[in-house]
Amino acid sequence: MSKNIVVAIDGYSSCGKSTLAKALAKKLHFIYVDSGAMYRAVTLYFLRNKIDVNNEEQVHEALQNIHLNFHSRDYETHITLNDEEVSDEIRLMPVSENVSAVSAIREVRKEMVAQQQRMSRSKNVIMDGRDIGTAVFPHAQVKLFMTADPKIRAERRYKELAPKNPDITLEDVFENLAHRDYADTTRKESPLVRAEDAIILDNTNLTPDEQLAFALSKIEPFLKK
Repeated sequence: MSKNIVVAIDGYSSCGKSTLAKALAKKLHFIYVDSGAMYRAVTLYFLRNKIDVNNEEQVHEALQNIHLNFHSRDYETHITLNDEEVSDEIRLMPVSENVSAVSAIREVRKEMVAQQQRMSRSKNVIMDGRDIGTAVFPHAQVKLFMTADPKIRAERRYKELAPKNPDITLEDVFENLAHRDYADTTRKESPLVRAEDAIILDNTNLTPDEQLAFALSKIEPFLKK
């Protein structure tokens, strides 16, 4: 097997990027790094500590006090914020509604990218996010860009959120996704774009097993080198 293989998975919100990345990591015994969870954890810290995203001094100071870690339990990747397990809390709507604004801050992205790149230096890594194949790992061996019909994405996200957010509606989720798509694709810092050499994976009509098989077919040639 080649040393330090990197698989970069980018794409829109609620396209199943993390589901695919986790399945690939489990199948290939790679390390899964959830970049979206990292930005969500930073957003949670900002919300808890009332950090003004427009105040550079506050943002800089906050980043010095944020320590993120990933750990595996029951084949699932969990994230800790300053040693506190926050995997569930970062998926709630207050974080979802603010993560795009926090992710757009240059210093936040610079710090997270540095952490992400460090994680790949001695390990085979699968990472998903918005700018993995363009900004974080432009030389990744395999780049996938995931997309799906917006209505399907909203329905998937609603099913995920509804059990923990009983007051949420499908319309709320659809509007949130539309807002995040706009913010992600138009932001100044590392906007969501498909890398020229990324393979498009439209999973509107694919089952998880079908998309896993598709992704594996693109990765396997590098495992034999």
